Amino acid sequence: MTIAVDFDGTIVTHEYPQIGKPIPFAIETLKKLQDDHHQIILWTVREGSLLEEAVQYCRSKGLEFYAVNSNYPEQLEFEPLPRKINADIYIDDRNLGGLPDWGVIYQMISEGRALRSKNSDFAPTQNNNSRGLFGIFRKK
Repeated sequence: MTIAVDFDGTIVTHEYPQIGKPIPFAIETLKKLQDDHHQIILWTVREGSLLEEAVQYCRSKGLEFYAVNSNYPEQLEFEPLPRKINADIYIDDRNLGGLPDWGVIYQMISEGRALRSKNSDFAPTQNNNSRGLFGIFRKK
């Protein structure tokens, strides 16, 4: 799979424009996902020297990305650079429900299953005939 991962608040704590403290197991989990033959793309709002600092930080920890803010390493940079990355999974602290623990993230990806919050009162239905955004959820 191709996995797009944010930097600030996801790999390190959110201290933008500085680099925050490492979030426990983020780098180790991403390296393990690479070992499992997944392609990891760094997907961040950082640009220029701030982006290079983030890439160098990860590189110093042994994490090399398949691509950075692009779909593949050879993608030419055009202005404005499209920031929509084609990925199977997006890992970002701004997800609905926040960032799960990195152990949970690895387990979800390696087992190919969706996250269902223990505290959630709602679950996706199997009925594809529902209409509208809120029609796809049902009360448990």
